[in-house]
Amino acid sequence: MNQSFKAIVSDLDGTLLNAEHKIGNFTIETLSKLAAQGVDIFLATGRNLPDVKHIINKVDLKEAMLITSNGARANFLSGDTVLNHYIPEELAFQLMQIPFDPTRVCLNTYQGDEWFINIDIEQLKKYHKDSGFTYQVTDFSQHHGKQTEKVFFIGKTPEDLIPIETYIRQHSGDQLYITYSGILCLEIMHKSVCKANALEELARLRGYTLQDCLAFGDGMNDIEMLARVGKGCIMENADPRLKQALPHNEVIGNHKHEAVASYIRATFGII
Repeated sequence: MNQSFKAIVSDLDGTLLNAEHKIGNFTIETLSKLAAQGVDIFLATGRNLPDVKHIINKVDLKEAMLITSNGARANFLSGDTVLNHYIPEELAFQLMQIPFDPTRVCLNTYQGDEWFINIDIEQLKKYHKDSGFTYQVTDFSQHHGKQTEKVFFIGKTPEDLIPIETYIRQHSGDQLYITYSGILCLEIMHKSVCKANALEELARLRGYTLQDCLAFGDGMNDIEMLARVGKGCIMENADPRLKQALPHNEVIGNHKHEAVASYIRATFGII
């Protein structure tokens, strides 16, 4: 396999993390060995920075590049912020006022290092057991739009999200980047945001391009990244819409089996 990649880039949930939404020991060992070979490691996720820093700190790395909130923020592991793109405050507040059925959909925001939600949902905490990063319940009608990296709606079914997506596209679609991190999670960011754009900026700072990167993902929020890198691999468990949109990209194994780590080992000759 091609060993000329200067960096690997991976999404987290449904990709690098296992079925318990944790980073497995096989993956931790693989990434540590990869870093020792001098290959850069990027994480590109919809999660917020405090959450991601906890996950990556389990790996023996001197440095890593963290693309969070789908590319609304990018940081070096050492702490330096490379870029931030917030939704304009007034527009962010407007998004928080969109009508929806609260028995079918919940509203969330990532603002700065904080996570806000409209209702207490215990099962969401399973995604963040490892990091302890958790939400604050708030009344969005009395909230604010400051430092909004993303607004996201989680539905019980994909159909629950369609009227919300349609409304946003009709009223302010030209000012926003709208995507899905999973079939039940509609995500809205500043119009210049996507994982690929943030990755391109970070790669440039490291002295290379997207073509030097090997990437892994499973959601529609990975589509630009997987299309623009040197090689973009899709998880077996990926959103079917992603597989349809990128029919020529290689499909690898399941995140439950730590397939990204296995693929990295085969590509870079790690044993």
